[in-house]
Amino acid sequence: MSETTPGPRLPKLRLFVADDLDAGAAITLGRDQSHYITNVMRAAAGDEIALFNGRDGEWAGEITTLGKRTVDLSLTERLRDQVSEPDLWLAFAPIKRGRIDFVAAKATELGVSRLIPVMTARTQMSRVNTGRLLANAIEAAEQCERLTVPAVSDPVSLADILSGWPADRRLFVGDETGTGQPIAEAAGDIASGASQPCGILVGPEGGFTPDELDDMGKLAFVTKIGLGPRVMRADTAAIAALSVIQAIAGDWRDSRSR
Repeated sequence: MSETTPGPRLPKLRLFVADDLDAGAAITLGRDQSHYITNVMRAAAGDEIALFNGRDGEWAGEITTLGKRTVDLSLTERLRDQVSEPDLWLAFAPIKRGRIDFVAAKATELGVSRLIPVMTARTQMSRVNTGRLLANAIEAAEQCERLTVPAVSDPVSLADILSGWPADRRLFVGDETGTGQPIAEAAGDIASGASQPCGILVGPEGGFTPDELDDMGKLAFVTKIGLGPRVMRADTAAIAALSVIQAIAGDWRDSRSR
């Protein structure tokens, strides 16, 4: 039996922080993270926590002091270098709170770089708690071992997101009418060419209006896509579309490496 070289040791606990990370740096966690480390996870002085900030890779931090409201750590070694990730945006019509939390978490696990709530004609939610979306994204990033947290944009109208959409970023629009290009075929088109940024736009329950679909179909950067013969809920459609894009044109094409 051949021996394998062990990968870097990874602490069991993992946190996203805003601080710069470098050898020997001292990090002080805020009240919420300190409560989690001390009272929920029952960590002790000398334990190690993995820290990442989306810029400097992942670092091991040794707990030096546990206080009632703060925890101090000293960075000991870099565990992983920062790596590039697919530039994949998810724009979606807001849905009920529990399901929008699900979308934020699962989209983070699937590797999106930005979450954009979009208000369409049939969107039923008038308010979006972007702070809650970001909190869900951070928690998911900590658990799934990615090195970044997706940005969360403020809600925007469909007209405004389309008028400000970068011309060089392909936008795949979920079209439940059956006239869209099969998503696997559309993903294959971008997989066969040079790597390019792209986005997915998923409508609300009830879908886009005929006028919305017609207007979007006239834009050069838009490709309307179909997600198969069955009608999906909005949250299912978002996760399904992301999975196909990642599998055919994204980082699922590479074996998992640490």
